Amino acid sequence: MTIVGAGRLAEGIAARALAGGHRVRIVDDEPGKADALVAALAARRQRGGAPESGSLSRSVATVGEAIAGADMVVLAVPYPQGRLLAREQGAALSGVTVVDTCNPVDFSTFDSLLTSPGMSAAEEIAAASPDARVVKAFNTTFASVLVAGWVGGMPVDVFLAGDDPEAKALVAALVTDGGMRPVDTGPLRRARELEAFQLLHMTLQGPLGLDWASALKLLP
Repeated sequence: MTIVGAGRLAEGIAARALAGGHRVRIVDDEPGKADALVAALAARRQRGGAPESGSLSRSVATVGEAIAGADMVVLAVPYPQGRLLAREQGAALSGVTVVDTCNPVDFSTFDSLLTSPGMSAAEEIAAASPDARVVKAFNTTFASVLVAGWVGGMPVDVFLAGDDPEAKALVAALVTDGGMRPVDTGPLRRARELEAFQLLHMTLQGPLGLDWASALKLLP
């Protein structure tokens, strides 16, 4: 799998993928950023923070070259960069499972989403690259929680939405391999609710003193 982006969320997703034995390639447009993340992940593994079953590399190629041949591409980039990448790399993403992780939050106010009413960032990506198999995932999980894989002594829930059953099954397997629990919320249009739900989750961090270490969890 290729992760586009080398920020904190990319770190969390990479940590879970490596724990599940997956091959991970990281690419970022900012010089040195992918190198720094790969070094940090490698150092954590040497300290015993992750199993050695997965393999890790950074890409010295362009984004287009880095995603070529990947069976899964995770867009761990802020809104609307994912949509722009999908438009630019449409041919390379044809038939590929593309995971959209972003939350189109207006970070100047933390009071609204930047998408149009009745639309999600994930659906915008699907429209920009119609032949990609888009799945919404990891947008409701904070990076620190992903690195651990657990919250409150229980595995993290990762909510998924998508129209392609095979693509969702591939992402669900990645989640399960990483020791977490996939929760299928239905078609890609459910990404609208997932993005709105995470906006609410974000706004509660300060008032409840959660310090970006909380998680959304379904319990029986």
